Amino acid sequence: RRSAVELRGILRAAAALTRCGLEGAASSSTTAAAPSTAAWGPSAWRGVVTATRAGVAGSVLARRTVPALAPRHVRTMFIQTQPTPNPLSLKFIPGRDVLEVGSADYANAREAMASPLARRLFAVDGVKRVFFGADFVSVTKSEEAEWSLLKPEVFAAIMDHYASGLPMVEDAEALQASDTAIHEDDDEVVAMIKELLETRIRPAVAEDGGDILYKGFNPESGIVSVKLQGACSGCPSSSITLKSGIENMLMHYVPEVRGVEEVLDASDEAGLEHFEKFESELKAKAS
Repeated sequence: RRSAVELRGILRAAAALTRCGLEGAASSSTTAAAPSTAAWGPSAWRGVVTATRAGVAGSVLARRTVPALAPRHVRTMFIQTQPTPNPLSLKFIPGRDVLEVGSADYANAREAMASPLARRLFAVDGVKRVFFGADFVSVTKSEEAEWSLLKPEVFAAIMDHYASGLPMVEDAEALQASDTAIHEDDDEVVAMIKELLETRIRPAVAEDGGDILYKGFNPESGIVSVKLQGACSGCPSSSITLKSGIENMLMHYVPEVRGVEEVLDASDEAGLEHFEKFESELKAKAS
């Protein structure tokens, strides 16, 4: 039977030896704090060995049971893609709001300077046009670019933008939001045209990854002028959309309307030329 003093000495030595085993030989100050073991007998040493083994085993067990470090934060964002009538354009749906009001169309990198996301997208080689809708982003590529190579880079650009916390458009007041707003000086015909564009036609065009802007109405000729944006801009099938969809609907509900024409700018005409060239090349390969 050991005395209380001897037992305390054994426990202290066991703790010191355990710390030495876990911390390495560099912890000489710990071993120096242990009491002198010169006068210990065999039973005392057996107690030290038993206590040391128990301490080491407990330490190993603790190390094994310590939970692994939490993984790094991974950006989770499911972006869907949807084809459009224009084979050069693809619709990206991030599952989050893109623009709260209006739409934004960027025909080149210079125009894209007003939007952090548009700048990221135009930095991707092969991107020729970018359009923002309420909950989607339409990207138009060049003829030579392949979607299999472009899509991963577009995905990364969209995810990086939302992770950055930057606004979608730096100048929100510049958004196209009031083209269909009814003003006090609008007559009944113009008000009806704007109402149909906003409530019936614009949602349908957005499904194809684009938008439509009201540009004016000529009461003498009965022609409504509009501008197509996004995936619909510069697409040959847009003429079908204008005639079979927009024109028929406006003429049905507003007898004063006799036709609809699209207003094209330089970028739209260039896009139309590129698409016609691309379409002719596909037909040549097929034949």
